[in-house]
This record gives sequence, structure tokens and C-alpha cells, in this order.
Amino acid sequence: LYVRVWCVRCRCFQEWAERYGPIFSVWFGSSLTVVVSTPELAKEVLKEHDQQLANRTRNRSTQRFSRNGQDLVWADYGPHYIKGRKLCNLELFTQKRLEALRPIREDEVTAMVASVHRAGNEGKPLVVRSHLAMVSFNNITRLVFGKRFMNANGDINEEGQELNSIVNNGIKIGASLSIAEYVWYLRWLFPLNEELYKTHNERRDHLTKKIIEEHAKALKESGGKHHFVHALLTLREQYDLSDDTVFGLLWDIITTGMDTTVISVEWAMAELVRYPRVQKKLQEELDSVIGRDRVMSETDFQKLPYLLAVVKESLRLHPATPLMLPHKASASVKVGDYNIPKGADVTVNVWAIARNPDVWSNPLEYRPERFLEESIDIKGGDFRVLPFGAGRRVCPGAQLGINLVASMIGHLLHHFEWSLPEGTMPEYVDMTESPGIVTFMSTPLQAVAKPRLDKEELYNRVPVEM
Repeated sequence: LYVRVWCVRCRCFQEWAERYGPIFSVWFGSSLTVVVSTPELAKEVLKEHDQQLANRTRNRSTQRFSRNGQDLVWADYGPHYIKGRKLCNLELFTQKRLEALRPIREDEVTAMVASVHRAGNEGKPLVVRSHLAMVSFNNITRLVFGKRFMNANGDINEEGQELNSIVNNGIKIGASLSIAEYVWYLRWLFPLNEELYKTHNERRDHLTKKIIEEHAKALKESGGKHHFVHALLTLREQYDLSDDTVFGLLWDIITTGMDTTVISVEWAMAELVRYPRVQKKLQEELDSVIGRDRVMSETDFQKLPYLLAVVKESLRLHPATPLMLPHKASASVKVGDYNIPKGADVTVNVWAIARNPDVWSNPLEYRPERFLEESIDIKGGDFRVLPFGAGRRVCPGAQLGINLVASMIGHLLHHFEWSLPEGTMPEYVDMTESPGIVTFMSTPLQAVAKPRLDKEELYNRVPVEM
């Protein structure tokens, strides 16, 4: 197909799949991309042929950001990638480390509750995303760097402002790429602003090096902690990690974890204000398990099946990354009776699979009960729902992401009753996606938060120093 793709590609590709079939190819300039849109084809790509389809295509921008693929997200499949995955699976994202860092996550979620309580105590609508962004920023920076850059009033210190600026600047640079990224022989007409990348990388590396040096000093003086930067410093020799790899892994976690959590919870909250029945049912479960005299903990999850069903249903309908990052074919391979040539990109339309009536009953209905009626794994074991990918490229931080999303939704629903602003009908909530690799709501959700717990102290932050 030689067609101009409009902004939200997952929707465009879904329509093309309905017209041309569940596997089709599209040329972006001189780059061939194959799109698959069924669980069966996704299984072929991500399980049966995942070794031949495990490489990454890096454009000029990601080549520079990833230091020529020395991180994990943009690395080709090979010894470096295998070592990075082993490090993530056996060291960084173990159940033991996640449990050790739980107090930080719960601290930041109580800070979010306090923020919502302050902002919404007059009954005025609040922009939900701003409160989610605060907890996500603090969570990720504390888990990665062991530092809280924001005070109790939501003011970010100078170092935190620099970090935030670097993240936003990187997104801006990455989004400014021209058509020359897809048509290689036009690149001489669109030279990269090398100075822009050089300045950005220098800022990023200067801040990262400064924080790493602080931790290296603390490591010698008081021993290791569970933060990711401490873990990488401790394991550097054992895994033979270069500076590029350490920096790359840290920034992979920051860039992949910060927005996706916000996106997932905002979409979930949008569905919960549109479906009061689901909200009420979840609050009844929370009240029966937790009561109204204490706050929720992640240790309560095993007793909250409906909360976890709400999380799964939200991630099904609204995956933060609706199109998987493309997998590059390292060899010619056959998928669905079609030959995929070496060098082609293959992507899975996760969004389309989740909305396919041949896969799901009433797929557009927000109904968490479907995940109680059947045991469905969302961490790569079931190809009908793939918010974290599957196979060799599955997200190593999937369980951390699920814990964060579940904790944020649980606290928001336990502490508050949520409704739409006066005069706004559920059918008028803008449920369209913004364009991009990750899909925020086009229009930030506004909602009214009414406190539902009697004890005022339950709305206070419970700070933890780690």
C-alpha cells in the first residue's frame, strides 16, 4: 500500500486489515512494514519465529539516543541483548526487588491521594492527568535514581526540572523527524541537526553521571540499596557493563515507564466515570476487603480480583503502546503463508486485536467481568491481549507496571467517588487517541472527586525515606 497514513496509525491499520486481510504490508518511503492483526499471526511473529524477528530498526534519531543500540529497547537480538535481558530478569525486576521497593510506590500513591484531595475539595472538576503525572514522575525517578525531585506541594527542584526538560526535549526531537528517515536517498536534503543531538546527549549524560557518582560514593560509605542505579553499579563488573549500557538501561526504564503508567490509569479512570456500575462494584470490593479505616496496600491485591480485572480490561481496550515497536527480520521468514523478506519490519496491531469481535465478545464494551470468567495472562502468555508484548521482546517491567496501575486505580477509587463535570454526559467524553508511539487521550480527562472515607488522616501522604 502506497498511501498516506493519518495520525493514529492503529486505527488506520485496523481499517486496512478489515479491507485487505489480517496481514498486509505498507511502504513508508523505501521501508517495508508488515502489519499483523490477529492472535494467531501475533503468535507466529512473537513465538514461533521470534528469533528471526527479534531485531530492531533504528532510525538516525534512535541510533543516537540508544548509543548505536547499546541499551535494551533498541538493541538488536544478540549477545548484548541477551545479557541485558538476563540482567533485567534475574536482578532488576525480580519479585524480591519489587517487594523491597514497594514502600516507595505506596508512598507516592498516598502523595497522589493527598494532591487530589487538596485540589478537589471544593467539588470542582480537576484534570486527572496532572495528578497522575506527578506520582508517575516521582515513582520512576525514585525507583531508578533513589531521589525525589518534588516537594510536598508539587514543586520540582532544579535537578528535577533538568531531568523533566531532558525527557521532554528528547520526545520533541524524536517527533521532529522528516520523511528522509523512510527514504534514505533523500537524507542529504534533510541533514540531522547534529549539534541538537550532541547538546541533548551531553545534558542527559552530565545529569546521569552526576547522580551515578553520588550513588557510587554512597555505596562505598553505607552499602547498597535496592534502587536500579545501585543495582547496576553493584552488578557492573559481574555483567561487564559499559557506561553506554548502564546509561542506556537507566534511560530505557525512565522513558518507557513514565508516560505509559499515566496513559493507562487515565484511560481506566475515563472508563470508570463512564461506567458507574463498574465503579460501584469495584468500590464495594475495596470496602469489603480493606474497609474504611485504612488505606490499600499492594499486599491486598490477591484479595481484590475485581480490581485486577479492571486493570486488565483497561489495558485490553487502551494499550499504552497500541502498535508494538517494529521487529526487524534478520532472515526471510514465512508468516501466515506470506514471505517476509530479510530487513522488513513487522509490527503487531495490539489495539486491533483487542477490538476484534472474532476474538472478544462485545469488544468495545468495558466489562472487567470477562477477566473473571476466564483466566487470561496479560504479560505475554495470551496473544489476545498484549499490552506488554510477548516473546523475546516482552517488557521486562510488566509486573512493575501492573502493580503501579493497580495501586493508583485502587487508591483513587477507594478514597474518592468519581463523576463527570455537571452537564457532561458519558457519551460525550472524548475517547479518541492522540497520535504517537504511545496514545494519550486526545482531550485530558476532567472529573469531580468526592471524598468517601470519613477519617481525614487517610488522605495524608505517608512519606518513606529510602
